[in-house]
Amino acid sequence: MSDPSYETIALERASPRVLVVRLNRPAVANALNTQMGRDLLACWTALTEDARDVRAVILTGAGDRIFCAGGDLKERNGMTDDAWQRQHEIFERAYWALMDCPIPVIAAVNGHAYAGGLEMVLACDFAYGSSAARFALTEVTIGIMPGAGGTQNLPRAVGERRAKEIILTGKPFSAEQAQEWGILNRVCEPGEVMAAALETAEVIAGNAPLSVRQAKKSIHYGGQMDVRTGFRFEIEAYNRLVGTEDRLEGVRSFNEKRKPDFKGR
Repeated sequence: MSDPSYETIALERASPRVLVVRLNRPAVANALNTQMGRDLLACWTALTEDARDVRAVILTGAGDRIFCAGGDLKERNGMTDDAWQRQHEIFERAYWALMDCPIPVIAAVNGHAYAGGLEMVLACDFAYGSSAARFALTEVTIGIMPGAGGTQNLPRAVGERRAKEIILTGKPFSAEQAQEWGILNRVCEPGEVMAAALETAEVIAGNAPLSVRQAKKSIHYGGQMDVRTGFRFEIEAYNRLVGTEDRLEGVRSFNEKRKPDFKGR
């Protein structure tokens, strides 16, 4: 079965088990409009319901200058309050679906990531970025505030005091600062971001997929609990793996000194 097609995002297989999701509105800086919100929601929901053979995902933008400029303000110009809130509901669901996706999602930030674009990066599991990219949460400069997880995900990445500075000033910052503060895991030369993300995605895709899912879930949700409850949650996730075929295959392959063949069972 082939991957579905969408109007504003492009899906492609970098390899049999690695899917690239590309924001595909380059003529308007990959800005997030209503249709892109619907497409992203459908994409992340489909991966959650049935990832099939996909074991890692890379989220990037079309072109080599901009990852995503945030919400499409031309589409929003003149919107009624009701239409704005209904549109934002779609965006909220799309970002939640990304964060809830059980498959690891790596952001390959090929260019600038502003407002909702940076919030999308923050909603991914981790990110590699171009040294030429700049980042900002600019919402307070146009009379709104971050509303797609920015006030929650940014402080968890950079700390409360740094997040307040970034959000309350709306000022852009560099890729090197993004790495120093914990938003990016790695800064790459502009033409090397995808290659670095693909290399890491292939490593993840080669590991036991059920183990990867359970570990991601434990980190993501356990981090929102007190540490004792988080420990209990971790053990529940761990024990789900003991009876799997992949656990048997992993131990067997180690003893037989060969590469494991994980089936996700």
